[in-house]
Amino acid sequence: MKKLTFRQLLVVASMLFGMFFGAGNLIFPASMGQMAGRNLWLASVGFLITGVGLPLLGVAALGVSREEGLLELSSRVGKGYGLFFTCLLYLTIGPFFAIPRCATVSYTVGIQRMLPATGQNAALAVFSLVFFGAVLFFSLRPGEILTWIGKVLNPLFLCFLAVLVLRALTAPLGSVADIDPTGSYAAAALPTGLLEGYNTMDALASLAFGIIVVHAIRGLGVEEPGEVAKSTVFAGLFSSLLMTAIYLMVTVVGAQSRGQFEASSNGGEALARIAEYYFGPAGALILAATVTIACLKTAVGLITSCGETFVKIFPHGPSYRVWAVTFCVVSFLIANLGLNAILAYSTPVLMFLYPLSIVLILLTLGGGLFGNDKTVLRWTIGCTAVAAVFDLLRTLPVQTRVFLHLEGVVTLAETWLPLCKQGFGWVLPAVIGLAVGLVLRRMRRA
Repeated sequence: MKKLTFRQLLVVASMLFGMFFGAGNLIFPASMGQMAGRNLWLASVGFLITGVGLPLLGVAALGVSREEGLLELSSRVGKGYGLFFTCLLYLTIGPFFAIPRCATVSYTVGIQRMLPATGQNAALAVFSLVFFGAVLFFSLRPGEILTWIGKVLNPLFLCFLAVLVLRALTAPLGSVADIDPTGSYAAAALPTGLLEGYNTMDALASLAFGIIVVHAIRGLGVEEPGEVAKSTVFAGLFSSLLMTAIYLMVTVVGAQSRGQFEASSNGGEALARIAEYYFGPAGALILAATVTIACLKTAVGLITSCGETFVKIFPHGPSYRVWAVTFCVVSFLIANLGLNAILAYSTPVLMFLYPLSIVLILLTLGGGLFGNDKTVLRWTIGCTAVAAVFDLLRTLPVQTRVFLHLEGVVTLAETWLPLCKQGFGWVLPAVIGLAVGLVLRRMRRA
């Protein structure tokens, strides 16, 4: 029976890490560090649970389930739900939000600061055109994704990142113990960190990238399902350890920077200031290279994953090549709406999708305890979905809520649904749905 060598396993883990770790994974911990200050360790625990723990569980769930991908996994609830959930998740981490964000973050953080203030819209259009041209080049060669991301782009990214982070850690701008926490990090660092981890979208991506990991492992000659599952879990574990180390270092660097700077409006600006302080004008180039490579490799992974999945969902529809081109074009158009517009509407969608993803992952990992019974799955997912709708509505932009006359609904939900104000209004309904499903299953079997 063929098994991966340790070196092959590291390459697969590097590929998985490379697809997970984009510029957002740098920006959010840097911003969290600045705001959390001396509370950064408590905030980091929350961030690592949703930003690392959940993605690891997602990869493990796909490996343990031995399913081909998210469509088959979510279809355990029902074929209709599987199709709905799979399409919505892939479009969210794909052309509607995550892929356009890769281009706009690269431009805003890495390139914009090096250009004149005038003509920024045109510059974004040119940059995003070149960016998605490169993404399409790599994406049209999905069979080579292990080499491009695992052996080329990811090591290059880590080299640039190491230069910046290690310089900052060896010559800190301040002491973390002296930095006062701000905002919600002062009184609720842990739950705020939990929600901050949502922004990475990595738990959603873990369900999407599983098919790429499985194909890469099989491409290395491993065919036995149990060994594929085992290799998938180990690759997820290795990539998670690397992500944890980088998250903690970037968070500490962000907190220390408060000894020299005020808290920035976002993590990108914070990183830009830090890079400029240590390296002067060269700092902008280092940051631009780091962020652009990070976003490029993530976008390639997302386009590849989305394209392969939609070919599977619609076997008689367009080819992979057509899907890849289409997703790149749509992503290019949305990217030119600007980063603020993308972020404003991605948060509500994440507040809806994350609870469904978390519950699906946990039900998959614990499925052996109830025989993966459809009644249990449907009741738990159904109750979670209803509550998650309220989380979506309450995080819509204010002007959108007012226009749709949703203020009354939001107030009602925050009043009667436990933990709704904290962003976890789905937890109790999910538990109730699980309990009802288990009771009905037991009654049916009695």
